[in-house]
Amino acid sequence: MNLSEPRVAEIAGIAGFDCVWADQEHIGLDWSVLAGCIWASKSQDTDLLVRVPRGSYSDYVRPLEMDATGIMVPHIMGLEDARKVIEMTRFHPTGRRPIDGGNADGAYTAMDFNAYLEEANRERFIIFQIEDPEPLEDLEAIAALDGYDMLFFGPGDFSQGIGAPGQWDHPRLLETRIRVAEVARKHGKFAGTVGGPGNLSDLVSMGYQFVSVGADVVGLTRYCQELVKSFAGAPAAGSPAAGAPALPTSKSYLENQTTSAK
Repeated sequence: MNLSEPRVAEIAGIAGFDCVWADQEHIGLDWSVLAGCIWASKSQDTDLLVRVPRGSYSDYVRPLEMDATGIMVPHIMGLEDARKVIEMTRFHPTGRRPIDGGNADGAYTAMDFNAYLEEANRERFIIFQIEDPEPLEDLEAIAALDGYDMLFFGPGDFSQGIGAPGQWDHPRLLETRIRVAEVARKHGKFAGTVGGPGNLSDLVSMGYQFVSVGADVVGLTRYCQELVKSFAGAPAAGSPAAGAPALPTSKSYLENQTTSAK
């Protein structure tokens, strides 16, 4: 989701998507809008993930407290970085996430305290984005950590990081995409990335289980472009279609009416 509109999440859920990915790294969704997106997704039994901005622990835990299914943390840069994120986003015994329990994920204090901590650790996804060359040296060690669920390969920023922006067939990018999936699965983690209908089967063959296959702005832009294209062959405004009688202008119509009256 790029649009700040909960109905987008609801439409995706009605259409049958398993998950909607809302973004706060680039979009900066207002918290009340994000809450609406979460409610809309839940109404259709659809998961909602939030890509958080890199920031304080509050930026990471608020979407979880609002009952998002999970968070995606961009630009994990190494082993220590990954460890810090786990510490901020998992409760004891895995981490030291600040405890509230009075929000949606704790049923507004209706849940037993320790049951809330256990369920939050077990049921909420933490996703690490691998989208830079720097963490590759630590990739095996990162993958082996307890307390998170998925490695997500981001080809866009990775292509920039290796000095080949937009070169999707660059050997190093292709090699890393395969490696991220292999390492994730080797250590019992899910493997995720971006893709589309054209390469979905290839990504699944590599071992990817979670693939982001579209975006609201892509669909809306193409829809608008197709509508505009459909008028490309239409007559210009005011021009009669072939074989059709010319419509009178306002002036000629008035002149004819005046002549008739005389």
